[in-house]
Amino acid sequence: MNKIKCECGHINPEGTVLCEACGKPVEKNQHIDGNDKGKLLNMRYDGSARRSQTYNKTVIDKVWNFFSSVKVGVWLIVLALIASAVGTIFPQEMYIPPTVEPAQYYRDEYGIFGQLYYQLGFHNLYGSWWYILLIALIGVSLVICSIDRVVPLHRALKNQRPKRHEVFIKRQRLFGQTERVSNTDMEAVKENLKKKNYKIYEDHGHILAEKNRFSRWGPYVNHIGLIIILIGAIVRFFPFMYVDTYVWVREGETVVIPETEQQYYIENKDFILELYDPNDERFSEAIQQEGGMVPKNFQTNAVVYQVKGDTVPGSEPELEKIKEGEIRVNEPLKFNGFALYQSDYQLNEFKSMSFKLHPKNNAEDVIGAFTFDMTDPKQEYLLENGYRIVVDQYFPDLEIDNGEPKSKSNYPRNPAFIFFVYGPDIEDREVSFLTIGANINPGNQNQYKLSLAGVEMRDVTGLAVKKDRTLPIFAVGAIIFMIGVVQGMYWQHRRIWIHPKDDGVWIAGHTNKNWYGLKRDFESILDRTSINPPEDQQELS
Repeated sequence: MNKIKCECGHINPEGTVLCEACGKPVEKNQHIDGNDKGKLLNMRYDGSARRSQTYNKTVIDKVWNFFSSVKVGVWLIVLALIASAVGTIFPQEMYIPPTVEPAQYYRDEYGIFGQLYYQLGFHNLYGSWWYILLIALIGVSLVICSIDRVVPLHRALKNQRPKRHEVFIKRQRLFGQTERVSNTDMEAVKENLKKKNYKIYEDHGHILAEKNRFSRWGPYVNHIGLIIILIGAIVRFFPFMYVDTYVWVREGETVVIPETEQQYYIENKDFILELYDPNDERFSEAIQQEGGMVPKNFQTNAVVYQVKGDTVPGSEPELEKIKEGEIRVNEPLKFNGFALYQSDYQLNEFKSMSFKLHPKNNAEDVIGAFTFDMTDPKQEYLLENGYRIVVDQYFPDLEIDNGEPKSKSNYPRNPAFIFFVYGPDIEDREVSFLTIGANINPGNQNQYKLSLAGVEMRDVTGLAVKKDRTLPIFAVGAIIFMIGVVQGMYWQHRRIWIHPKDDGVWIAGHTNKNWYGLKRDFESILDRTSINPPEDQQELS
């Protein structure tokens, strides 16, 4: 990079506007209000060079310059806000009923727009790769913007000197001249500066009074807080930091807890549902709207197990109980960073169905019986005297689509069966189609009939599985962000230069904000002295 040597002898980096040593302009400056009068100095970073305004040759330079632009950062934020807004048009997948297929749900509930919403991936927006990438690009923009401005700001604040070039003093916004100033007045000014908490630096009669320099770092402390918050948002994409999933557990069943790397299991010991009294007048309207059932309490008595030792693939894991408790709404069961919340339930799900085989016209003459277990269905059941039953098709949740049977889900809510019956007196086989409320004999040629002998029901509980290790990250980021807000909002960096002349002084002042406050400081500092208060040259122009 080319260097710029000032007449004072200091060598400045290329792109420097004001000499870092004496403050003399080294390039043409624009007026602070946008005019071309060139009267007031551009005091941003005290004229120090920014990397993005100096380098523009390599690919790295161009990428740096692109992300250092405030406009680029604003547009990235706008795009993220628009995407986030689109994600709220319809519910995210995590908020739809867990027992339905997402594609079918969005199509049935919201029509063509819901189907398009699902196909474009907005149903899982906040976990999508492009949304995470957009958040990451905002973080990159914040980091580069901050570095691009922090370095020249640090260089400018580090090089604060009492003795400055005359042009630097005269072209400050607040500037005044006074002739014939006594030493008594100068000492009074110093004392007043100290009373106003200014830190005083002197160099051969030249004075720099400064206070609240730390406030200049407020915006960059904000940036650090925002970057930490964005990091927290990004790491939620990783299961070891954030889990928000769902598990259905039937009474008496032990299942693995999702997203725990097969290390934790949960057993549903019992599901309890308590309803409001339908005769209670306080809840009569709500009970009527809900068809006579308004839950007063629903809870799961559960046991959490952890896998003990290493598990050989294909073998049953050895489980060790680590937590037992009751799970209610807003009263989760917590273990090792995870929390299980009571979220939903399904009453009277079929557990097993028993059937008996008998002659078609004599239900009392039972040839044999078997029990179909919904959790462990078998393909074939052997009966006595050489009869056997083969399960050709099983539909856990039957629906008829264009005359064809199919299952809406894998949950046994409306089971149906197609059975093949074989026996020594059956020439080929007999076919039976059984469902709740129907026993169909295709062709009406069967001599034997399968009838329902019994049903065993059970309840199913729906539990939300949550883990969030990102909350401390968000908390730290928010605290740092608020520190930056307070730091930059309630304090201002104020500087006063006193430049001695033959029998008088020049006095100038600068602040990054709140010029009225600086003028009030001048009134207090110069009170009862012969030094004239500086004038606001921006108003004069």
